[in-house]
Amino acid sequence: MIVVVVRALAFVVVRRVLGLVGLGPAPDAKDVELAVLRHQLMVLRRQVARPRFAPSDRMVLAMLARLLPRDRWPVFLVTPGTLLRWHRELVARRWTYPQTGRRRGVPAAVVEVVLRLARENPRWGYPRIVGECRKLDVVVSATSVRRILRRHRLGPAPRRGGPGWVHFLRAQAAGTLAVDFFTVETVRLRRLYVLFVLEVDRRRVHLAGITAHWAGSGLPRPPATC
Repeated sequence: MIVVVVRALAFVVVRRVLGLVGLGPAPDAKDVELAVLRHQLMVLRRQVARPRFAPSDRMVLAMLARLLPRDRWPVFLVTPGTLLRWHRELVARRWTYPQTGRRRGVPAAVVEVVLRLARENPRWGYPRIVGECRKLDVVVSATSVRRILRRHRLGPAPRRGGPGWVHFLRAQAAGTLAVDFFTVETVRLRRLYVLFVLEVDRRRVHLAGITAHWAGSGLPRPPATC
């Protein structure tokens, strides 16, 4: 504490002496104001162990942190990890929509029918089980059938021959390209869409384009995110 005060006083004295002899600019009101604010901030840090921030304070500090270089982040009362977490929460609240209803589970009677068909016909896949359930006036989706069988430790039907997807992709990797999208949130909560292409065999990524206005880009619309 004493060292910091001595350094601040020495800084002001040296600036005034240099200004008087004409070797440097005299301290203006802005420099003095910054020195006052820094010293008061040091006093607050010494007295308050953990300050409390309102949601509006977190939003302002998170946005200002994106505009300030990382080497100047020690001026904040919180750690850099806290600032990044606040920004992620801000982006999540901006693009997360509330659920409109509660997902209902599959009735117990439907579960019993699916398990019985799967155990009595071990070579049936998910689509076949769905089709047989419809013949019995039981409505169930292939996703629900897969979830039920996995929950009861019943895997999919065994393969009837031929290469699997892993062997097929390895054989065709040299000529296979994977295309996907991801989004980037700017400091002003503006969403940028990024299209990239991946060479499967070399694991090399190519940037295809970036746009903030997807409707007028002429590219296929990306899947909606929640």
